[in-house]
Amino acid sequence: MLDANLGTIGIWLAFLACLAGVVVSVAGLVTHRRLAGDTAPTGAPAPTDRTAPDARLLAPVMLVGALFATGAMEHALVTHDFTLVFVAQNNSTVTPLLYSVTGMWSALAGSILLWGLILAVVSSVFVWRYRRLADDTVIRYATLVLYVVSAFFFGLMVGPANPFVTAPGATQGLGPNSLLQDNPLVAIHPPLLYAGFVVFTVPFAFAIGMLATGRVGDRWQIECRRWTLVAFTFLSVGIVLGAWWSYQVLGWGGFWGWDPVENAALLPWLCGTAYLHSTLVQERRGLMRVWNLSLSIATFALTILGTFLTRSGVINSVHAFSESDLGPLLIGFFFAVVIVGFGLIAWRGDRLRSPGGIDAPLGREGAFLLNNVLFVGFAFVVLLGTLYPLLYQAATQQQVNVGAPFFNTVAIPVGLTLLFLMAVAPVLSWRKINGPVLWQRLAIPVWIGVGAVVLCVAFGLRGLGTLVGFGLGAMAAATAARALVLSVRAAHVRHVGLWRGLVGRANGGMIVHLGVVLLAVGIIAATSYRHQAELALHKGEVVTYDGHRFEFEGLRTVSSPSRTSQQALVKVDGAVFAPATTSFGSALSVVGTPAIDSGFSGDVYLTFDAVGGLGSASGNQAINNLPQGSVAIGVVIEPLVAWLWAGGLLIGVGGVLALIPGSRRRPTDPASASSDLVTGAAPTPPRERDAAPEPVGALVARGAAGPV
Repeated sequence: MLDANLGTIGIWLAFLACLAGVVVSVAGLVTHRRLAGDTAPTGAPAPTDRTAPDARLLAPVMLVGALFATGAMEHALVTHDFTLVFVAQNNSTVTPLLYSVTGMWSALAGSILLWGLILAVVSSVFVWRYRRLADDTVIRYATLVLYVVSAFFFGLMVGPANPFVTAPGATQGLGPNSLLQDNPLVAIHPPLLYAGFVVFTVPFAFAIGMLATGRVGDRWQIECRRWTLVAFTFLSVGIVLGAWWSYQVLGWGGFWGWDPVENAALLPWLCGTAYLHSTLVQERRGLMRVWNLSLSIATFALTILGTFLTRSGVINSVHAFSESDLGPLLIGFFFAVVIVGFGLIAWRGDRLRSPGGIDAPLGREGAFLLNNVLFVGFAFVVLLGTLYPLLYQAATQQQVNVGAPFFNTVAIPVGLTLLFLMAVAPVLSWRKINGPVLWQRLAIPVWIGVGAVVLCVAFGLRGLGTLVGFGLGAMAAATAARALVLSVRAAHVRHVGLWRGLVGRANGGMIVHLGVVLLAVGIIAATSYRHQAELALHKGEVVTYDGHRFEFEGLRTVSSPSRTSQQALVKVDGAVFAPATTSFGSALSVVGTPAIDSGFSGDVYLTFDAVGGLGSASGNQAINNLPQGSVAIGVVIEPLVAWLWAGGLLIGVGGVLALIPGSRRRPTDPASASSDLVTGAAPTPPRERDAAPEPVGALVARGAAGPV
């Protein structure tokens, strides 16, 4: 009972700290506004008032409470304290230590606790980072928003999602879900995913602060972008690791099934990625203010909607939690976020007008605009396909399924167009660029793309869409590599260290692009050239399929206190692999455990489907009338799957490098270029700096002249 008492105290401490933070923040804002009075114009920073109530110190108190609660829960799981209902339902005495620790986020209440812990950490980091700007009104409003969001999630734990409910008397637990104790990625994937979701709270808080004060043109959009980049990095790696976990555990040989919970994670990633690109246009040109604020709000709102989908019981998914009472609260909070956020945008519409416009479609602004249309348009399609079955069932009491073909119909052309933009946009100049200069910068990437297609055809690869994807991927990779080479060369000329050519927003972004290319090429190859079959293997007999040799060597049973596995020993091209069926602890269900021969050029994916004379082993489709002594082995041949995981890692590395300060560029004049494109008048002579705008990575053109 000690763990339950300590955990309850921790949750209440965090919840009360949040409520106190809300009250103190509101009091500070009222005092601040009273001091400002009419002495400053609307939207300008108010005078500093050190006597105004300050809620900063309550964030560490909230963190202490969250740490207490988390520590109590983990101690209860590790020591198998079955007086806690949560522990009895998600742990057992034979559960290994790793999966006892991860058991906290293996079920509903514990996952909310992890969310609250990460939110407390983010809030504490926020108040520390901006401690010298605590009297700024935008920071005060943002801090208030963080406390409100934190109060909501800790309030869930005080009420319907309390993880410290007790029921003494149990001496043994049920153990975690079998699929959640079959792979160590469960220790990494959910925390990274939650971190990505939670960090999106900060850009939302800044957006509310900017809208409430009317200071939409301040430096805060730059801060929003930094926090969004952190969230993007966490979420990108988390999504790829989730695909890897699905690939290794679920036994279907796939990595993305357009499951509603997968879509719930993808939606904020799409909007957040769009924001990372569009905010550059605002920073350099002062454009797209309304759009950027809308994306900040929409991205956070989609994290709440995703939380509703996964924790309300409205969808059936291997990734979703069981039914709960949180649905009305979560959907209510979602609508509150949408109404408040977009209501403030409507209220501040007069202050959000951009000082100029996009001069020409063939410029970096135009490319970013098209980029955003694609990302947000695809997000809308994914949202529609995810919610339509729920809305249809609510309206007609009948079920309907929206499957992968619907999503792929849109995903394929959108993905190819984005690869094209990744190849072209980095070499475009701001404002506009003429054709000869564009071709000069694109010639090498274009020829590399063409060469890649020719090479693929020479090796016998076919399929128009597939070849176009490979060509665009090679072209995009060449463009990113070109930018990095120019940047590294510039760093060498300036004697600042070659590593300086790999850090900073632009260079880190190019590394992210390389990761996206690897991931995209892996997806194209694995889905276009996938071969699948179910082989009947007799002991000692060699079967050849798709260029690989398979030989069944026998069955083996492997037991431990936590699991029992029946393995089929299969030799693949000389190496022995052991696909199995496994039962965990006291669980009655049996799950398949695939074996994967993974390599640079592709994977051979094996599942143990049936034993002759005994029937199905893992529940997959089995061969009829399988002779006794034989086994049915599912085989999936997928090329370049490892490139997906390498691409995800490279995206994470690029995101981290982009956070390291690099050379700064001076903002371009926000006013539009001369209107000669419309009026036909002679254009105004450009300034020397703007006469030949340079692409990403072209610092070398100025040699040792210093950073821009």
